[in-house]
Amino acid sequence: MTKKLGIIQTRGLGDLVIALPIAGWYQDQGWEIYWPICTEFVESMTRAAPWVKWIPVPTDTGAFFYDVPMERLKNFKVDEIICLYQALTGHKFHDEKYFQYTKFDQYKYIKAGVPFKEKWNLANYITRDRMREAALYDHLVKNKNYVVTHLKGSDFTATYDEAMIPKGWQVINIEEQTTCIWDWLKIIEGAQSLIMVDSVFANIVDQLGIGEDRYFIQRSHIGLTPVHGCDWTWLP
Repeated sequence: MTKKLGIIQTRGLGDLVIALPIAGWYQDQGWEIYWPICTEFVESMTRAAPWVKWIPVPTDTGAFFYDVPMERLKNFKVDEIICLYQALTGHKFHDEKYFQYTKFDQYKYIKAGVPFKEKWNLANYITRDRMREAALYDHLVKNKNYVVTHLKGSDFTATYDEAMIPKGWQVINIEEQTTCIWDWLKIIEGAQSLIMVDSVFANIVDQLGIGEDRYFIQRSHIGLTPVHGCDWTWLP
């Protein structure tokens, strides 16, 4: 009988992308994956990874982080639960001996018992909708020379020196043009340069190895900034 694995990491989108290869690694071992996430993320994650049983959890004042996901996973009678939070109010995940010595993404892989190099196997675990990608591309791209920017993280809006972009190039800023984050992939892949704040799209770019001219804008201290597998130029 197939064993069921439950994962607790309800948000944010960047964390879900970082952790998706963890779920993929377990699926490759024959596990069924059950994963409660915030309702607003379900469409994006279902389109990319329909092999996961995504369980919608309404965002509330705090129980959605841990208590509700735990209850839902128990209702689905999973065989094992892995919690990927490295810190959470009311819990002592930070007491783990490796908490002070790792980045938050490394922590998740150590906690799950998955080789950290698997983080960059994201492409193996997503399904792309080329028609949706092409539709967004055709709608937005008006110049073969263009830069893609993404400047808003969950709690931060970045700026950069616009003089770094050659005159005449189009600037496409990732905004709410679509209900699915993965629809941006063709546009991102075709860009001459990528300028991104530490966020879900920077994670996608790094984990998929997209682009050659990449610029990264940090927003958190060292422990909460992900490990990069690609070469980025860091902007102040």
